[in-house]
Amino acid sequence: MLKPLLIEIGVEELPAIPFLKELSNIEKKWSDILEKNSLLCNFELFYTPRRLVLWHREFQVKQEDSEVENIGAPRSIAFKDGVATPAAASFASKCGISVDEILFKDFGKGEVLYHKQKISGAFSKELLNNMVNEFVASLNFGKSMRWGSRSDSFIRPIRFFSIMMDNEIVDGELFGVKSSNLSFGHRMDSYEPFIFNDVGDYFCKLDKYGVVLYQDERREKILKQIKDIEIKHNVKIELDLELLDEVVAITEYPTALLGKFDEEFLELPAEVIVTSMKANQRYFAVYKNEKLTNNFVVISNALTNDFGYIISGNEKVLRPRLADAMFFYKNDIKNGLSNEGLKKLVFVEGLGTVYDKCEREAKIASYLAEILKIDKKDIELLQKAVMLSKADLMSEMVYEFTELQGLMGYYYSKIAKEDELVSLALKEQYLPTGEDSELPSNVFSSIVALSNKLDNLMALFSVGKIPTGSKDPFGLRRAAAGIVKIAIEHDLPIDLSKIIDELSTNYKNLDKKVLIEFFNERLFKIFEVNPTVLKAVLASGDGNIVNISAKIEALDRIVKWEDFSSYSNTFKRIANIVKDIDTSKQLDVNEQLFEQKEESELYARFSTIDFNQSVGYSNNPYVDLLDELIELKPQLDNFFDNVFVNHENEKIKTNRKNLIGVVYQGFRKIADIKEITI
Repeated sequence: MLKPLLIEIGVEELPAIPFLKELSNIEKKWSDILEKNSLLCNFELFYTPRRLVLWHREFQVKQEDSEVENIGAPRSIAFKDGVATPAAASFASKCGISVDEILFKDFGKGEVLYHKQKISGAFSKELLNNMVNEFVASLNFGKSMRWGSRSDSFIRPIRFFSIMMDNEIVDGELFGVKSSNLSFGHRMDSYEPFIFNDVGDYFCKLDKYGVVLYQDERREKILKQIKDIEIKHNVKIELDLELLDEVVAITEYPTALLGKFDEEFLELPAEVIVTSMKANQRYFAVYKNEKLTNNFVVISNALTNDFGYIISGNEKVLRPRLADAMFFYKNDIKNGLSNEGLKKLVFVEGLGTVYDKCEREAKIASYLAEILKIDKKDIELLQKAVMLSKADLMSEMVYEFTELQGLMGYYYSKIAKEDELVSLALKEQYLPTGEDSELPSNVFSSIVALSNKLDNLMALFSVGKIPTGSKDPFGLRRAAAGIVKIAIEHDLPIDLSKIIDELSTNYKNLDKKVLIEFFNERLFKIFEVNPTVLKAVLASGDGNIVNISAKIEALDRIVKWEDFSSYSNTFKRIANIVKDIDTSKQLDVNEQLFEQKEESELYARFSTIDFNQSVGYSNNPYVDLLDELIELKPQLDNFFDNVFVNHENEKIKTNRKNLIGVVYQGFRKIADIKEITI
């Protein structure tokens, strides 16, 4: 039998950010508990700042009956001369029966102890309270709090609680609050609870008492109101999706309102205004003709017919926030962009100050400038950019809004009339900041960004700050991925192992092998291909990131062919023949020792391949080279079918192995083919 089930957990206002971080796990946690209790079914999760609701349209009133089969020891062990042994007694005790009730069953290897037990399913209402308590205990919002005289804790105090199956209140208690048919509407509607008679009545009355329960409905309501404001005022409102999620989570009846601030604050960089409005007030920025205006949009949670006082109140609150930002901005300009203060700012224990970090980055930048053949006129600017890159950490603005680091350096350096390359590099030094983030726009900025990331990796690894499990407080996985993306984007021949070898003397106790292994592990996450394709490419010994990417592209294309298995068999035969020879050395092939046409044909065809080609019909030279090597398959197959490699003449035998060896070496310029499996 199925009935609708409603579970409402009423709380004091939930803080949006920790709640949203856990949101993606909440449904899974409840689903796991349902499955564990053999009550798995479809349900929906709804939330407002004051409640979590689990809604099941059809819920089993009772668990399904089940059968459990118990199988024990062989009969010959459980009974000796017709007398039960401890094995039989133990089995009977486990099944809750007497020894005389034990049955026997043959599963094909002789009789064993056997008992089938029917288990009657429990009524759901007997399980639900424990299930809900287990569910709530599983939620992880970071910090939690205690209230009253309770010793247990939750993100916010529980104030009302319901487990309602159709029109029946299911007994339960959560943090001392008993299950009831009482709930609360919007705070501005009433402080008194309302009674609902069944689950249908609950949904109707929530709407009546000013609560839009469905978060998707609140989102659509906000988006429609924002669109209406855009049309009415001919403006464009920046839809920050994180901020949208947050205001959806903190409102029960949202209303989008347009406010304004004094035009004089537009002197501030746009990002400062937007950050201040978002971080402090949860306002959306408003643009016109692609320029920030002195308007903002606030999402009110008020129930009123007159929003004038709501708008003026928000305008009044925003003004001192922007006034503070203006004060910081003008002070920073007056003080200028200087890195002297970095000498007193500790980077990480054991790694000196942030100024020391800048000096290490400057050495990396010099090395990169050399291998990338940067114009001499830009090398001095590179050093300046690196040494100024962290200077804005000492600014009042970045102290207030840490997310503006780098960006404020850009603005302050422009005001100081620094070279545009320097200013832009300060702005782009932390890119990419995420998976879909922009990358540095030019090679100059890329070197500054790479220097920062390379120093982070080498320095932090040298003092044991190595990511473990899901923990990566310094973002080193992101740094490694960023190096790869920047190198590929700007076609920079970066070889991390060579860089580490050259610069490791600047980092005491750096285990180069561990760092290289970490970096290579990240490559398996970055390149979404058959892992053996990447393994084969890395085995070629080429550490150039750009080459690695191009080789992966070339090889992955071949591996995805429908008939690749036939090529794979040929590769395996090649690898099998060369396993006993040193293919790291130059192998000599003497045409005078060829006895069969298959040897000559293979060698002649192989000799036509140009291993120094740049770009052919594709933009990837390794695609063209690999295609030519793949086209050796007919000659290779003919060789394997008709030539006996282990000739009795040792010279001919060696020559034949060397012939296959040079073909293997040709493939290995791209990848070690024996590593590929499908």
